Amino acid sequence: MPPEPDVKQPLLEVKGLVKHFHVGGGILGSPGGTVRAIDGIDFTIRRGETLGLVGESGCGKTTTGRCILRLEQPTGGRIVFEGRDITALGEVELRSVRRRMQVIFQDPYSSLNPRMSIGEILAEPLQVHGIVKDKAKRADRVRELLEQVGLLPRHAERYPHQLSGGQRQRVGIARALAMEPSLIICDEPVSALDVSIQAQIINLLEDLQARYHLTYLFIAHDLSVVRHISDRVAVMYLGKMVELADRQALYENPLHPYTRALLSAVPIPDPRMEARRERMVLRGEVPSPLNPPTGCVFHPRCPVAVGRCSAEIPPLREIKPGHWAACHLA
Repeated sequence: MPPEPDVKQPLLEVKGLVKHFHVGGGILGSPGGTVRAIDGIDFTIRRGETLGLVGESGCGKTTTGRCILRLEQPTGGRIVFEGRDITALGEVELRSVRRRMQVIFQDPYSSLNPRMSIGEILAEPLQVHGIVKDKAKRADRVRELLEQVGLLPRHAERYPHQLSGGQRQRVGIARALAMEPSLIICDEPVSALDVSIQAQIINLLEDLQARYHLTYLFIAHDLSVVRHISDRVAVMYLGKMVELADRQALYENPLHPYTRALLSAVPIPDPRMEARRERMVLRGEVPSPLNPPTGCVFHPRCPVAVGRCSAEIPPLREIKPGHWAACHLA
């Protein structure tokens, strides 16, 4: 079993992260532009914790994960992983770093090679990175990985199309575990699964975290799932971080209007409480990241916006101990 990590030391520090995509003009001569997918965000993840990253589709949360993994090259900012700035590393230097950072993708089918058996999928990274050089020992390690995620040794001989969605996602988790990482980025790992299977996968992730002292960045749009698994929660809107807090503080006392709107849309199992509570319905549509609003990016839809909101960008500041929000009125 791995040694107990130093939970006070940040495993990952993201400082002023920016990712812009330049898009060309249309076929009719329309001008190009810049998509501001991530527009200067800051956060840290401590060793052994789970940080939930939530927001609507297109807010930049998946791009954030891809930048941390260096699957996308950041436009600006720094990403410090295990005390090392990885934003300027070349491919050779990144190879050793990527062993320590793994990802579980949203779609458990498209992320697995359909031409490879499950055993080959799990054995490949062990061979490529020289983790287990002996072929017989690799087969033993594959069986061990399958057991850790709740699958049977015979699954090693099957192909992805022969497994259910939940089983395929367990293979994806086993593949991430094979590299013995310290950080796993979970990019909406349960959103493509049935609700009953979602609970099983979440419980598996929690069990593995406790056993191997893993650290998770859990990207999702389902706030009920995030509440169950996360220690802290960060909320993004249109490329900006708008709130960051401990799970209990954020769900019980959200400070940003956008967070309050998201939480008001989460169903409550008790029908009497559901009927009594006040819903916060946002007007309009999410603005285009090609042409974001001036000032606070949320002000065109905000029910409490004032004149200052359209003119000044609110900084992400600590309103209460450990509770950060980017709102002039918080």
